[in-house]
Amino acid sequence: MSSLKVGFAKVEVNPLFGTPIAGYYQKRLMDGVLDSLYVIAVAFENAETRAVLLSIDNVGITKTEMDVLRAAVAERIGTAVDAVYAECTHSHTAPEIRASGILNGNYTEDEHKKIIDYFAWLVTKACDAASLAFQDLAPAKMSYTRGTADKVSFIRRFRMPDGSVVTNPRELYPETVGPAGEADETVQLLIIKRENAPEIGVVNFQVHPDVIGGCAISSDYPHFVRETYEKIIDNSRCIYLNGTCGDSNHADWSIWNTDKCFRGYERARYMGRKIAMAAIANYELAEPISGDKIAFGHKAITVKMNKGTAEELPLAKELTEYYNAHGLEEATAYVQQTMGIKDMVPAKTLLRRYLRIHSLKDAPDQRELYVTALIVGDAAFAGIPGEPFTEVGRIIKNGSKYTLTMPSCLANGCEGYYPTQAAFDEGGYEAETAKYVAGTAEQLAAASVELINSL
Repeated sequence: MSSLKVGFAKVEVNPLFGTPIAGYYQKRLMDGVLDSLYVIAVAFENAETRAVLLSIDNVGITKTEMDVLRAAVAERIGTAVDAVYAECTHSHTAPEIRASGILNGNYTEDEHKKIIDYFAWLVTKACDAASLAFQDLAPAKMSYTRGTADKVSFIRRFRMPDGSVVTNPRELYPETVGPAGEADETVQLLIIKRENAPEIGVVNFQVHPDVIGGCAISSDYPHFVRETYEKIIDNSRCIYLNGTCGDSNHADWSIWNTDKCFRGYERARYMGRKIAMAAIANYELAEPISGDKIAFGHKAITVKMNKGTAEELPLAKELTEYYNAHGLEEATAYVQQTMGIKDMVPAKTLLRRYLRIHSLKDAPDQRELYVTALIVGDAAFAGIPGEPFTEVGRIIKNGSKYTLTMPSCLANGCEGYYPTQAAFDEGGYEAETAKYVAGTAEQLAAASVELINSL
C-alpha cells in the first residue's frame, strides 16, 4: 500500500510600491497590481523522507540567492537542501531580486534597499509556504495526462535570407524566411488526488511569460493557467512549472498584427486559459503513476565562461558606462551612430553583447553549474538553472526512464541563457548574451538525463 502523502500551500508575495521590477534592460518601479504574486508549495512525504516543490512568481533567482532560500526552507521543514526544488515562473512583471543586477548603476539607495528587503521577506514567505504545505498532508495517488496547446508558444528566433538569425524580428523584418526551430506545444499534467482534501494539478508547459509589460505586478499567463484549472476542476489547487523556454515567446512574428490580441493582459489570459484547457482535455483518461518513492539530488558540470577578448574590453567598458548613464534606447542609438549600424535590432543585440563582455571581465574562465532533480514515484522533475532552449527539454523528456518527466527552467538558479550549438552558429540575442560557451546546453541536457535516471 502506498505511503505517499502530499500537501499544498499558496502564500502571497506582493512587493511594496516602488520596488524595482526585473526582466528588461530599463528601470521599472512597481506602481500597481494586476494579479498577485505567490510562492506555491507542494509537499511530498513517505515513510522515509520528505521533499518540497516550490513555484515562485519571479523572473529568476540566481544560485547565490537560491542557496540561501533553499537552505532556509530545508531547515524549517527538517530535510536536506537537495530536497527543496524551487523554480521560478519567469514572470517579467515581478520584483528584482539581485541588488547587483544589470541596472545596478541606475538604482537609488532606497531602491537597492527595497530589493534587499524584498528578498529577505521572500525567503521567509517561502519557508511559510513549505511549512503550511506539510501541515496540509493527506494520503495521495497520482496520475498523468498530456495535451497540446497550439498557437501559444512560438520560436522567437527567425532566419533571414542570408542565413543569419534575428531574435524577435517584429515588423522591421518582413523578409524573414521562418523560425529557427520548432516550438514544443506539449502540455503535461500531473494529477494528485488526495483523501478528504482538494486534489492538486501540476501543469508543465514552455513559453516566456513576457506578455504584459508595464510596471504593475503580475504573474503573467501562469496566473490564468492556475485560475482556469481551479475553476474547471472542482475542489482543486494548481501549480504551474515553466519548461525550457529560452528561445520561445508568445508572439508569432510571421504574422505580425497588433490588432489580434498580440500582447497585454488579454493575451496572457488567452494563453493561460488555453494551456489549462489543453492540460485537462484528457483529464478523464489520465493514466496512473505508480510508486511512492521520493528521491532528489544534483549533478555538477564544469563549463567555460563566454568571455570577451582583451581587445574588446575597452569598448565594452565604454558602452556599459554609456548604457548606465543614459539607458537602453539612447545607448542603442549611440551604437547605431558610432558603429554605423542602420537597423535597431542588430545594434541592440551588439550592445547587449558588450554588456555581457564587461560583466564577465573579472569572472573566472570556468565555473560549475548544477542540474537538480526531484523524483516522486514514477514522476520526475528535472531542473535547469537558467533559460535553456526548447530542444534541451525535448532531450530530457526523451532520455528519461520515468513515465512522466517535467523539465523546469530557472530551477534552483538563474544563470542566463543556454542556446544550443546550432543557435551559437546562427547568432542572435541569446547567443550574444549567453554567459557560457557553445555546447553548454548539450552538457546540461546530458547531465540532467544522467541525474534523473540515476535516482
